[in-house]
Amino acid sequence: MKSTQIIGIALLVLGAILLFFGFQSSQAVDDQIMETLTGRLTESTMFLLIAGGVSMAVGLGLLVLKR
Repeated sequence: MKSTQIIGIALLVLGAILLFFGFQSSQAVDDQIMETLTGRLTESTMFLLIAGGVSMAVGLGLLVLKR
């Protein structure tokens, strides 16, 4: 296995974990109240969701693109 494939798999796993925690955080009471009042999630939840999405996209890119 090439090092880029290993890094790609690691980024996919990391991204999935971040997305899981972001989703769990978005279901918390404080986030639900914040979303109801302002229409937005808290900054920490948004960070987890965005970082997870970016990490998964980069990991998938490393696995799909062959160099």
